[in-house]
Amino acid sequence: MNRNRLGLSAHHSGSTQSEESALDLERNYYGHPSSSPLHMQTFAVGVQHSEGNAAYFSWPTLNRWNDAAEDRANYFGNLQKGVLPETLGRLPSGQQATTLLELMTIRAFHSKILRRFSLGTAIGFRIRGGVLTDIPAILVFVAHKVHRQWLNHVQCLPAALEGPGGVWCDVDVVEFSYYGAPAPTPKEQLYTELADGLRGSDSCVGSGSQVASQETYGTLGAIVRSRTGNREVGFLTNRHVAVDLDYPNQKMFHPLPPSLGPGVYLGAVERATSFITDDLWYGIFAGTNPETFVRADGAFIPFAEDFNMNNVITSIRGVGDIGEVHRIDLQSPINSLIGRQVIKVGRSSGLTTGTIMAYALEYNDEKGICFLTDFLVVGENQQTFDLEGDSGSLILLTGQNREKPRPVGIIWGGTANRGRLKLRVGQPPENWTSGVDLGRLLDLLELDLVTTNETLQGLFSKCGSIQRPLCVNERL
Repeated sequence: MNRNRLGLSAHHSGSTQSEESALDLERNYYGHPSSSPLHMQTFAVGVQHSEGNAAYFSWPTLNRWNDAAEDRANYFGNLQKGVLPETLGRLPSGQQATTLLELMTIRAFHSKILRRFSLGTAIGFRIRGGVLTDIPAILVFVAHKVHRQWLNHVQCLPAALEGPGGVWCDVDVVEFSYYGAPAPTPKEQLYTELADGLRGSDSCVGSGSQVASQETYGTLGAIVRSRTGNREVGFLTNRHVAVDLDYPNQKMFHPLPPSLGPGVYLGAVERATSFITDDLWYGIFAGTNPETFVRADGAFIPFAEDFNMNNVITSIRGVGDIGEVHRIDLQSPINSLIGRQVIKVGRSSGLTTGTIMAYALEYNDEKGICFLTDFLVVGENQQTFDLEGDSGSLILLTGQNREKPRPVGIIWGGTANRGRLKLRVGQPPENWTSGVDLGRLLDLLELDLVTTNETLQGLFSKCGSIQRPLCVNERL
């Protein structure tokens, strides 16, 4: 798909400093949340460190990533002991951050002060006029952006932040409209041949198909196999789609349960999760907040013994075959993830295209508990990437050099329960979608993706319970 069609195109270098970097004269907008306290301490644009603390300036090693909250607090507390008074009007003199690891460490180092200024933060590229630049930045979400002349100096965000070892990055302010608790709304949907097929008019079920419990419905994310027990084959979707506390049996159907319409019993939820503590996924990069949770939102449903597996396919309607899971490497350049074009197929909106705008979105709720979610995706040309009912859909990185699209995440929420981002001056806010890192979710639930029909057949050939699917290539 042509990236130029996107309203949010990306241009990356990944290593060189842009002429439009942190203190350029065009940066006239600063922001603060509407509830910002006026007693904030002055915040340095580029902080400097004493040589006496050089021992603390090594990047966290693998064995530090899972430290407890107290260890994280000590780590970053020791780093901050070496901070000298602010130095305004110039860029830091060290190396510019280029990797996810570097940006996440810088953000964690400054986590306390960033929380005072913002509604949330994320890792990404600076955004100009709704277009991603190639400048790595910490994105700071605020309720409203105004010109700096209308702000007290203690309310102004710095243009750049410096972390351990003098590695630094830009700071970019993004206006965020938060809806709060949304009013109940009917599930939106588009009526296309593809979407209608996903809702039950096709003869096969697979990624993108509608799945339903007694009270709600969503989207089947992927065909998976358990790594434990008797290696059952089933499917992955969101926990909030599959688990209804009023129905402890947690049965799933396609397209609907018999009490609501025509449908076939698929299976019952075996294991699921909504949130996990940060020690497993973000560890030290969650900063010093001891109450930190990561959105997981996944459920595994093994197919029932009497379900006809001839009706299951691993290819995706409108897309075709998919590749293996894209595992995120924090030590890779951020343009390996941020700015990448993605697609998804869901039961409500069918096939849509978007861009990964940010990674590791961090925000606090009204009780001060810190939450993290992995992906922030914005649809192309101000079109929504998902609609209600698309929860559970796979997020696929578009193929490069004729490669198959590779799953990188699953959708768990969107505009209805998170808010909107204003990326362009003079334009309305844009819808955005929240996603979970698929690789980590599969590890947490102890699952493997099944990506080919040949593999699926092989899993059942020993017992003779499956033959070649009857609709492998039907209506792709």
